[in-house]
Amino acid sequence: MPERLRIYIIGVGGQGTLTVARLLGETALRRGLEAVVSEVHGMAQRGGIVETAVLLGGYKGPVLGRGGAEVILAFEPLEALRAVLAFGKASPRSWVLTNTHPIRPITVSLKLGEYPDLERALAELEGRVARLIKLDATALAEEAGSPLSLNMVMLGALAATELLPFPAEALEEGIRAFAPGWAAVNLRAFQLGREAVARALAETRTTAG
Repeated sequence: MPERLRIYIIGVGGQGTLTVARLLGETALRRGLEAVVSEVHGMAQRGGIVETAVLLGGYKGPVLGRGGAEVILAFEPLEALRAVLAFGKASPRSWVLTNTHPIRPITVSLKLGEYPDLERALAELEGRVARLIKLDATALAEEAGSPLSLNMVMLGALAATELLPFPAEALEEGIRAFAPGWAAVNLRAFQLGREAVARALAETRTTAG
């Protein structure tokens, strides 16, 4: 388990990216680790891009420069592409975890632009990073009981990588405290995300072996 980690979180307004950033930061502090959460950029309430950085383990500033993210957590596949190809947040050592369910921008709906071919685009992305993990987090959220639990699916996916400087159980404590009335659904979503990524990693190890 590493002692430090730089995470770049990106998604669309309303997907709960900021809640994930908050839970990561608060969990780190409860475990005695320093945490810095960057300022939020984007239009959280209008369906625009929302991006933030969470730096765990003693980083002094909130700035995450080009190639600075060890993990990119993308709640929408186009935003994963944007984070890596447009914003340059990844390096060849980075892990990228992305939801595969697209949210088409209004420009595409108005036929003012085209949504990229995801299969081809993600294949290009895969060649630029250490590991790309894809999961239909939207479907898993619905399976958990609420599409609003998408963020908990993605948080569980991150926990399954074992890259965080604290165990998954520490995050579960924060989930219970954050919204007690939704704890059962959120914890189920968290577990489904963990299981999906654990399976993907196990399959990769089996193939490599």
